[in-house]
Amino acid sequence: MSEIAIKELLYKIADDQLILGHRNSEWTGFGPLLEEDIAFSSMAQDKVGQSQAMYQLLHELGEAEPDTVAFMRNSDQFHNCQLAELPNGEYDFSLIRHFLFDFAYAIRFEMLSNSSYVPLAKLSKKIQGELRYHTMHANTWIKQLGSATEESISRLQNSLNEAMPYALGIFEPSPYEAELKSEGIFDGEEALKEKWLAKITEVINQTQLQLPDITTLEPKMGGRAGQHTEHLQPLLDEMAEVFRIDPTADW
Repeated sequence: MSEIAIKELLYKIADDQLILGHRNSEWTGFGPLLEEDIAFSSMAQDKVGQSQAMYQLLHELGEAEPDTVAFMRNSDQFHNCQLAELPNGEYDFSLIRHFLFDFAYAIRFEMLSNSSYVPLAKLSKKIQGELRYHTMHANTWIKQLGSATEESISRLQNSLNEAMPYALGIFEPSPYEAELKSEGIFDGEEALKEKWLAKITEVINQTQLQLPDITTLEPKMGGRAGQHTEHLQPLLDEMAEVFRIDPTADW
């Protein structure tokens, strides 16, 4: 089994979860409603925990300790999609990002639960359960606000238009797509994107929102290869501050 292909897959999943987990945690104390403050904080905690579990799998494959991997790399060593690192903006943008990202990851982990790489398959089945709340939360609020007032619909539509090119970067092909598919580790990013598009289209069609035509968009790629926006390194510096002061601190 191709270890290098598995490591690349694990790194991008772990980095996605870690970075968006920290972004979501920034809503703690600032949510538009107490309910949403708690919801985003809870989902952030889940994501950071899931990233830690992925880094542990990497450690078992010979990579550094999870804390070292999470907090001692620079931005060009991270494999997260650019969508995850963008600032939270207003609540409408964070909600749209949550919707696009978490449906992609719910499907990713569903696919990975059948992976031939058994440790990843077992972990994916566990994470699937945690993500059910995330997708239910996103589904509820997108349907509600996407069919509410003229302002809510307009704001969500603008955020959807802004986020969609970045969301397509979630599915940036791996250099090891052929190995992942031939060895039964993962069915590939294109298969994931097709399932994701079908799902988010189904939800959007129940609202007054319009899904952008992806054939007209230029996907924001490069994150998987360490090419990031100017927003990632300041976030990493903030994340690593406690670890650099006290490397023995727990997550």
